[in-house]
Amino acid sequence: MRSESGSAAGTAPRISAILITRNEARNIADCLAGLLWCDEIVVVDGASTDGTADVARRLGARVEIRADWPGFGPQKNRALDLAGGDWVLSIDADERVTPALAAEIRSVVLRPDALDAYSLPRLSSYCGQFMRHGGWYPDRVVRLFRRGSARFSDDIVHESVRTDGPVGRLRHDLLHISYRSLDDVLDKMNRYSSAGATKLLDRGRRGSVASAFGHAAWAFARAYLLRRGFLDGRLGFVLACAIAQETWYRYLKLWLLQRHQTDAGR
Repeated sequence: MRSESGSAAGTAPRISAILITRNEARNIADCLAGLLWCDEIVVVDGASTDGTADVARRLGARVEIRADWPGFGPQKNRALDLAGGDWVLSIDADERVTPALAAEIRSVVLRPDALDAYSLPRLSSYCGQFMRHGGWYPDRVVRLFRRGSARFSDDIVHESVRTDGPVGRLRHDLLHISYRSLDDVLDKMNRYSSAGATKLLDRGRRGSVASAFGHAAWAFARAYLLRRGFLDGRLGFVLACAIAQETWYRYLKLWLLQRHQTDAGR
C-alpha cells in the first residue's frame, strides 16, 4: 500500500488522531488533552451511555456514533476512513501521549526520509504500577502511519496495523493506563478471554481441559520467569497469575464452544 495523501509543498503535514470509544468517560478527557496539538481528532463512539461523546465534542473532537459493534479492527477502520490528515495517529482512550512523544511525532513527520509507519514503545500500568518486565515493556505497537499506507486487521480483538513497507521506531513512551484496579482486571479478563476463544475457534483451533491447563502454566512461566516479571515485585507475580488465568479461561471457553457446536450438530 502506498500513501494517497500528501501535504502541499512548503506546508507541514497534517496529523489526524483517531480513537474508538465505548463508555470511556473516566478516560476520554485526559486522553484528548494529550492530543490537542493534532490538526484533527476523530472519535468513533459505540453509543456510549456515560456521556463520553459529549465530553469528546466539548474538547473539539469530531464524533461519529456507530451503535453496532463489528469488533476492534473494523471499528478502528471506520475511524481511519474518517481521517483527513496526511498522517494518522491511532490512540486508545486509556492511553496518554506525553509532551515528549508529541514533539517526537511532530519532528519525524517533517523528515523528508520519513518511513510510512512507526511503532511506539508502550509503557503500561497495572493496578497503579508501571510494569517494565513480564513481557509488558516495551510492547511496541504501530500507531503512527501515513494515511493510505496502512489498515487495521479485521480481528475482533487484539487487532494490529497492517502495512507493506518497513516500520520505523520512535523512542518516547506511549503511556497506557490499562488496569486501574482488580475489578478492571477481572472485567477485561472475562471479555478478552471470550473474544479470544471465538477468534481461536474461527481459526480452527481445538481446545481441551488439558490444553487449557498447559497453556496457562506456560503463560505464567513465560511472564514471571523467562520475561523476568519477578523484577516488578509483588505486582509482577500478580500480573503473571492474571496472564495465566486469562489464558486458562480463553482455552477453556474454546473447549466449551466446541462442545456446544458438537451438541448443536447432533
